[in-house]
Amino acid sequence: MYTVYEIFYTLQGEGAQSGRAAVFCRFSGCNLWSGREQDRSGAICDFCDTEFVGTGGRHGAKYRDAEQLADQIAALWPQTNSGTPYVVCTGGEPALQVDEALVNALHTRGFEIAIETNGTRALPAGIDWICVSPKAATELVVTQGDELKLVYPQPLAMPTRFEALAFNHFFLQPMDGPLQSGYTQRCIDYCMEHPQWRLSLQTHKIVGID
Repeated sequence: MYTVYEIFYTLQGEGAQSGRAAVFCRFSGCNLWSGREQDRSGAICDFCDTEFVGTGGRHGAKYRDAEQLADQIAALWPQTNSGTPYVVCTGGEPALQVDEALVNALHTRGFEIAIETNGTRALPAGIDWICVSPKAATELVVTQGDELKLVYPQPLAMPTRFEALAFNHFFLQPMDGPLQSGYTQRCIDYCMEHPQWRLSLQTHKIVGID
């Protein structure tokens, strides 16, 4: 059984795959915040800007098995035989639910599989693109992958803590909210002073897509 908040087709808006067509599968639940506003102030991650409680979004449901979920994801990919089908498993925290059965079912349908994770849970083998977004006051279990995307600033999760890890890309992304403009300039300044890091913007919000 997989509990999914929503599944939708869009363009990836952040990081190294920005601009790429993708089916997003947003899983319900997270181990760092309940998703309820009344719990935000006491959460390990108190700045999340995503809805992931229950099954209230598009195609949100409890899927009985990996085959049923993979069929729904495949149904949203354009039937044009153009481009490699690409799915982004996100949340919430997708590593609470993504397993070997789902990875195999998606690969059988020709999908390249990405995951956006907080890195505190082990991942099943076979995921093609691993993006870790560390959160303060947590210990990373996933310490290597394709990209590390750090929401900035987090006083207990500064870039120097992660720069020696085995990732191919390092991104700073300004924290969303009323201070975002100032945080964006701080990210720009940091990336210019430390060229290992690159700026990631939430382009989907800038251009007004999901």
